[in-house]
Amino acid sequence: MSKKSWFVYILRCADNSLYTGITIDVNKRLNEHNGIDKNGAKYTQARRPVKLVHQETTASRSEACKREYEIKSLNKEQKEMLIQ
Repeated sequence: MSKKSWFVYILRCADNSLYTGITIDVNKRLNEHNGIDKNGAKYTQARRPVKLVHQETTASRSEACKREYEIKSLNKEQKEMLIQ
């Protein structure tokens, strides 16, 4: 059985805010955040449409959670630099 990759992603919301999350299926999660599928985050429901602006691959959920925490600890300027 092969291991699934985990992804850390950053979305740019319609109000120009940034949302960071983790998933094993980036496209599915993007559809959820945009309301195409159910289960999007409450934060993004009022800030649609959202656009994927950054993603990173990690080997495990644990690594993805740690990286998500690191990114969420950055200020907006630092996040913008990461995206570029």
